[in-house]
Amino acid sequence: MIDHARDLVSVREATERLLTAAAKLDNASVAEPSRLPGWNRGHVLAHLARNADALVNVLEGRPMYVSGTARDADIERDAPRPLDTQLTDVRDSAARFQEAGAAPADWSRTVELRNGVTDAAARVPFRRWVEVELHHVDLGIGYELEDLPTEFVEREIDFLAERFTGHPDVPPARLTDGTRAWSTGREAGTPEITVTGPAPDLLGWLAGRRDGAGLTPEGGALPSLPPL
Repeated sequence: MIDHARDLVSVREATERLLTAAAKLDNASVAEPSRLPGWNRGHVLAHLARNADALVNVLEGRPMYVSGTARDADIERDAPRPLDTQLTDVRDSAARFQEAGAAPADWSRTVELRNGVTDAAARVPFRRWVEVELHHVDLGIGYELEDLPTEFVEREIDFLAERFTGHPDVPPARLTDGTRAWSTGREAGTPEITVTGPAPDLLGWLAGRRDGAGLTPEGGALPSLPPL
């Protein structure tokens, strides 16, 4: 069972880690490229702030974003801001998200995210945790997939493996770090491919952050995954 209150604590802790690390930057380094194609670090920080507000909208029953175009325009607008403004915005928007998460609510209800995607309200804090942790890595400031909390890595692999389950373009696959195992891809009686490697490398591949060079496929080539 998803414990949304516990996940809210994890979100707060992850946000503090990110803010502490990002505070060591300066205005010049915020304008430098991030690890995400086409985005500098300012884009990443702006996205984190606007995503927090968007998830407040979700929790309070409003559309997550006015539109995809408006979402992108907001990020472009906010990306060039100086470091102190960026950090204040991330901190303040994170506080608004925590406040919305603390409000009495039916956490079993279904909420709507982007592009018609729906989920249980109780999973929204975990989705925010994903945003904070992976985008901390995307900043390229010394926080790597190997630094992510073990619980987070396992749960995000669970989440992404489930997301690709049944996808017609992903062959049936078994994923394992040598201790745990996950299945994903098209439905089949037995997997076509077994992919083995450290959990951070599995997560990086599933999340589009690594090319899978640290993984060993058996039974075929490493599958090409569609965009998330």
